[in-house]
Amino acid sequence: MRYPHSFKTYHKVVSHANRGMNLEELINDANRYYKDNSIALISKKPTPIGIVSVKNENSKKIITKAFFKEQSTLDYVGVYKGYYIEFDAKETLSKTSFPLNNISTHQIDHIKGVINQKGISFLIIKINNEYYILDGNTLVSFINKEKRKSIPLEYIKKYGYLIHSKGLIKLDFISSLDNLIGGFHEKN
Repeated sequence: MRYPHSFKTYHKVVSHANRGMNLEELINDANRYYKDNSIALISKKPTPIGIVSVKNENSKKIITKAFFKEQSTLDYVGVYKGYYIEFDAKETLSKTSFPLNNISTHQIDHIKGVINQKGISFLIIKINNEYYILDGNTLVSFINKEKRKSIPLEYIKKYGYLIHSKGLIKLDFISSLDNLIGGFHEKN
């Protein structure tokens, strides 16, 4: 949709049945904006599936049976300012902490792998209707040092990066990623 002066919108019209956009939609909208404005190139990775059977319906092929070929890693991959980035989106209804069982072991292993290859990996976490970037290094450090089954909100606030909205973008995570990259430079 175009508004006067050719501004693009980067959100969907939300019905009253779905009063808010989910985290993934917000990230996808931000990614479209970043791509359209040559800021970053970030894509959602499809989960690899194997097709077992297909049927034809109205001259379209419909997958009727499929299976997951392998476990998915992280949902998003891209490049920003020459940095390879991979991240995942996570939400919790908990008001006080982020449960670690929301992250599977193979995802943690993948985050470690990205970090070992000098890439930047992180989570975008929605908690209490606020959004944070939690750096993969911080996440792995917490898991290695703590015996807790969840990350306290205060820890996320202290070591994470709060994400704000900016202009047309409801979830401008690139601004928070810039803060993370600043810290990344100091470590390398």
